[in-house]
Amino acid sequence: MSDKHDLTSSTNKQNNKANPIKGLLNISPYSLRGRIGLICPSTNTSIEPEFHMMAPHGVGICVARAFQDGPQAPALYKQIAKNVAMASRDLGSADVDVIAFGCTSCSYFTPASETIKIMKDNAKGVPALLTSDAVVKALHAVGATRVALATPRTDFVNKRETEWLMDKGFEVVSVESLQLGSTASERASIGHVPSKIVERLAEKADCPEADAVFISCTNLPSLTVIKSLEKKLGKPVITSNQALFWQCLRTLQLTDDIYGYGRLLEDL
Repeated sequence: MSDKHDLTSSTNKQNNKANPIKGLLNISPYSLRGRIGLICPSTNTSIEPEFHMMAPHGVGICVARAFQDGPQAPALYKQIAKNVAMASRDLGSADVDVIAFGCTSCSYFTPASETIKIMKDNAKGVPALLTSDAVVKALHAVGATRVALATPRTDFVNKRETEWLMDKGFEVVSVESLQLGSTASERASIGHVPSKIVERLAEKADCPEADAVFISCTNLPSLTVIKSLEKKLGKPVITSNQALFWQCLRTLQLTDDIYGYGRLLEDL
């Protein structure tokens, strides 16, 4: 009886001791410097790999999707914005340090302040970023006031985007488009556009009056052409994904110079 009591007492003492492992469980080996929560539209297949390509050591990326379907119309973008709530909640449960919505055009059809509030309310109050706002900050960072716009989308979106940029104080000196995105399958196909076509699109959009070229759309694979375009055109090239990731790093207070993807990231 005594031996059993001694054994039980010893076990209780061990259980009451602080478990040294528990003190390490709030640090992920894959996100020692910060964890980005990325929301992307469900048909987007480009932003996730491009974020991983840009990520410096110690920065983790968690991804959630906001479902979208149906024809191109204002209701489509409201649908995506509505589904951002669930995606934000999911990312909040992963204890991300910042949450970023990877859709440029949603801000042209839904109030940005409402989207940010939805994201923050559902993701434990962490900082919330929109692609459109990041693009504005990136264009200011490279000193651009006159912008050449290259986009894969139809004029339904391009008109709104041009007006939005002008409202933010930029002069849109040219617009070149692939006229894609009327249907869900077309929006998905934007992620399959070859880099050579993206490069030619940006070159056609450029003109002497432009301070910078903005390649819009988070599903357009454009990250790998930035460096060669800047060299060829002699001016900064900003893309949706590049700008959003840059803003994520700034929010995390990280100043790593990231080479190969344009001046913006090289001069953090």
